[in-house]
Amino acid sequence: MPKIEVNESLFFKMLGETHGYDKLEEILTSAKAELDEKPDTSLPEKERIIKIELNDTNRPDLWSTAGLTRLLRIHAGGESNTKSYQSFLSSKEKTQNSAERIVKVSPELKDIRPFAAGFVISGKPIDELMLADIIQTQEKLCRNFGRKRKTVSMGVYRSKLIKWPIDYTAVDPDKQEFTPLDMENPLSCRKILKEHPKGIEYASLLEDKKLFPILKDANGEVLSMPPVINSARIGAVQAGDADLFVEFTGTDMTSILLSANIVACDFADCGYTILPVKIEHPYETGYGKTVTTPFYFQGNAETTVEAVNKLLGSSFTAEEIAEALKRMDSETEISGNKITLKPSPYRNDFLHEVDIIEDVMMGKTVNFFTPETPNEFTIGRLLPTTMLSRKIKGLMIGMGYQEMIFNYLGSKKDYIERMCIDESSVIEISNPMSENYQFVRPSILPSLLNAEMGSANAVYPHKIFETGKIAFFDEAHSTGTGTAQSLGFLTAEQNANFNTAASEAANLLYYLGIEYKVCETDDPRFISGRQAGLLYKGEQIGIFGEIHPQVLENWDINIPCFAGELNIEKILETQN
Repeated sequence: MPKIEVNESLFFKMLGETHGYDKLEEILTSAKAELDEKPDTSLPEKERIIKIELNDTNRPDLWSTAGLTRLLRIHAGGESNTKSYQSFLSSKEKTQNSAERIVKVSPELKDIRPFAAGFVISGKPIDELMLADIIQTQEKLCRNFGRKRKTVSMGVYRSKLIKWPIDYTAVDPDKQEFTPLDMENPLSCRKILKEHPKGIEYASLLEDKKLFPILKDANGEVLSMPPVINSARIGAVQAGDADLFVEFTGTDMTSILLSANIVACDFADCGYTILPVKIEHPYETGYGKTVTTPFYFQGNAETTVEAVNKLLGSSFTAEEIAEALKRMDSETEISGNKITLKPSPYRNDFLHEVDIIEDVMMGKTVNFFTPETPNEFTIGRLLPTTMLSRKIKGLMIGMGYQEMIFNYLGSKKDYIERMCIDESSVIEISNPMSENYQFVRPSILPSLLNAEMGSANAVYPHKIFETGKIAFFDEAHSTGTGTAQSLGFLTAEQNANFNTAASEAANLLYYLGIEYKVCETDDPRFISGRQAGLLYKGEQIGIFGEIHPQVLENWDINIPCFAGELNIEKILETQN
């Protein structure tokens, strides 16, 4: 869960009142937050740091001092600033005046880092406490919400040093040079990825690109190389700077717009003036080619009084529900029993009416509801899938197999290339920690072959199996993907052959009481003509055969192997 560090003096100043730590811990529950660590009270108040843990990853607007104190203040009955945001928010119906503040996006960025947003803050100098909070907000938004700067990154610059318009363009990384932040000499963009600490940390986002993204002003001076590092001059923001340009770039326009709205509203709440910036894209963004940001893009959400009361076990009136939502800084309209909610510009987490109902609960506070003892008694039991899996495990062990347990995530090399299959059938993770955990396994066989690859020194035969989850694409599911419990088994020995594999499959299915038939298959993982599918009531529930020599070679296995796989859940579905 996200954790933030807030300066005690700044926090209570923005909250509008001072509390003891016990009281603070109590009111934090309205933001689904808790006091993670109290500050050192021996320090002066301006140096004390309060550590707070947020238990809601769907509310990035709370990951800053301004955002968290806004919710606590309004929840306690304070006034909302939502109407004042209309002075700088554009929408489909209204576009704010951006004057000369324009960012022009190059067409070459479409397949690199296509989208941008931004605004200028003005009105008063940034002090040290506010600057520290800006840096923390930038880090939390970009690392947690922006997926380590992949989908969203944020940069802050000295606006007075910028000559408008700004070009967001693509450059040759070996020819373009600038002096990055915390360095004194210019480096090429390519060298920054190899020599600058931030370049090394975020090199994976750009290193495979032929062109790198760059922000330049009208004088050709570099602002930054997003999403990696600012320049040492325009990008070196210091306490005392009065006007700042804040930009966001990334691969997901909705996330970029939300991030821009969050930060703009935070600054507005702190008394700064927000000046819109027009972003001119040469291609469609989902919100038009030209978008003046900050931009209100959220749609309304709806629920009913009946739905709220049914889920919460309450008897609220429509007016009471609206009042609870007001304490969460949401505008509502009542029409009979229907309640329409207009989200604040810094929120985009109302995906279902349940999300509205949850806000009603938080608006009333959890302590409002009287705890009730469940009036129904139920006895837990094992799922049929678990019971069948346990039976299969016992049978496999009785047949001389050793049980294995493997990870469900792996690399493209292991799950696709070594298995000689098409990658279009394998689910890829969009933000993997590393390439070794990039795909969700579509079969147990790669895991078994990986174990066999490291077992060459063990006495043969090797007989191993696993029952575990596999993943696949399935349009019937809301996510477009599904999982299934599967059995995979493998035998490695000099005389491993199709007949023995067929015998092993027959023994297992006999003791499971399954009358099966075999059918021809053409699976590239097995030798053609030395493989077969298992049919149960007309449905294919598995496959077995001799592993193809190319697959064995890919895994550096020098002994024949046969293997098989059985879909446990499909057996149960077919039985029913």
